[in-house]
Amino acid sequence: MDQTVMLIIIGAGALIVGIIAGKLLFAKNTKKQIEEAELQAQTLLKEAELRAETIKKEKQLEAKERFVQLKAEYEKEVLERNRKLGELENRAKQKDITINQKEAALDKQIKENEAIKENLNRQIEVVNHKRTELEKHQEEHIRRLEKIAGLSADEAKAQLVESLKAEAHSQALTLQQEIIEEAKVKANKEARKIVIQSIQRTAAEVTIENTVTVFNLESDEIKGQIIGREGRNIRAIEAATGVDLIVDDTPEAIILSSFDPLRREIARLSLQRLVSDGRIHPARIEEVVEKTRRQLEEQVIEIGERTVIEMGIHGLHKELVRIVGKMRFRSSYGQNLLMHSRETANLCAIMAAELGMNPKLAKRAGLLHDIGKVPDEETELTHALLGAKLAEKYGENPAVVNAIGAHHDEMEMQYVISPIVQACDAISGARPGARREIMQQYLQRIKDLENLALNYTGVEKAYAIQAGRELRVIVEAEKVTDTESDKLSFEIAQKIQTEMTYPGQIKVTVIREKRAINIAR
Repeated sequence: MDQTVMLIIIGAGALIVGIIAGKLLFAKNTKKQIEEAELQAQTLLKEAELRAETIKKEKQLEAKERFVQLKAEYEKEVLERNRKLGELENRAKQKDITINQKEAALDKQIKENEAIKENLNRQIEVVNHKRTELEKHQEEHIRRLEKIAGLSADEAKAQLVESLKAEAHSQALTLQQEIIEEAKVKANKEARKIVIQSIQRTAAEVTIENTVTVFNLESDEIKGQIIGREGRNIRAIEAATGVDLIVDDTPEAIILSSFDPLRREIARLSLQRLVSDGRIHPARIEEVVEKTRRQLEEQVIEIGERTVIEMGIHGLHKELVRIVGKMRFRSSYGQNLLMHSRETANLCAIMAAELGMNPKLAKRAGLLHDIGKVPDEETELTHALLGAKLAEKYGENPAVVNAIGAHHDEMEMQYVISPIVQACDAISGARPGARREIMQQYLQRIKDLENLALNYTGVEKAYAIQAGRELRVIVEAEKVTDTESDKLSFEIAQKIQTEMTYPGQIKVTVIREKRAINIAR
């Protein structure tokens, strides 16, 4: 590199000399100018040589410094490697010492185990010798007993086993019967206690829903506006809401008729807005009905969210929350479906807590057990199976799904909370005042109940009392014995259970009495 710098400097000097010489020749000036040019060239050459020498010394100094730095780094790396090698050697020595110690301890343990093994072998030999002597004595004893009793050992054993088996079987049957009777008494007592406690601690408001809603008017003049020219307004309302409007002679009132409470509510709110606004025509009717439907949908979601929050149920799918809100506008036998579900959920939680089970899971199943009654679309499935399908679709616990599907015995009960939900559903629907029936249906059910009992031989009279919750059957004493009375009561109860539909339960009481009548004259 130094030679290259020197050559560059010399070349530059030669070039400068050439340029100066060329200028001098080109100008053809005086000799004095040429000499001055030569002096300048020599001066430039000397300066270039000095500059080259300076650069050479600087480069040499830089090279020495770089060499010293690399040497220091190398020595540092060598020291680090030596330190690590030393550490590895120390660890290897320590491991060798530890291994030697473990080998010594293991050898000592092996020797001790061998000594213990030899001792055990000697003891086993002694035990085997004693066992052999004992077997000889036992065989001798058995031969003496057989000689005295006149029976072989197998025959005596068989007789003893048969005797013990018969005695144990007899005792087992007696004990089994006692346990069953005691269990029945305790189970009935505990069941009554749990049911009574659950009912006493639960109270829910019952809303009676009808198939009609009465819409009150300020005056009968508004009826004409609602009907419209040639009935176009009333037809538009019925087409938009799916509700029949009955405008009759009832003063200041219009009747909204539909089996769907949600539709009736939409129609009622829409009419209220139309009447308040005063603009009643088909286009306005469709706009108001659509707006009311959207607002009611929001209200349904709000009701569902408020219900699950009040019940303390978390993690419910948003579609299930919406279905819970829709239950507010549905009824079953005149009992508001949401109130019935809340009441069932509270009963389930109380009963599960009394039985030492999970009350939150039971409450969840109780609240959702009737979600199949408010489907978004019609289906051929029963409400229990549809509810189980919906619960499974939205990721509910398998125990909850089974409880929903089995609360009317349409699925096999696989979890303990399933019968709890079934019992609480029956309690909520069967308590007095919870549900209502049309008068004709009630009278027909009472009549069918009495006729069913009268079809049996020996039945003289049958009376359905306590709103059809008890059936008293009077039989002829000459044709029916006391034993047959028990059988008759059971058969009538079974036939009612299989052939009739009724809320709650029906108690069947068979009465048999013997009357001896004489007249003193």
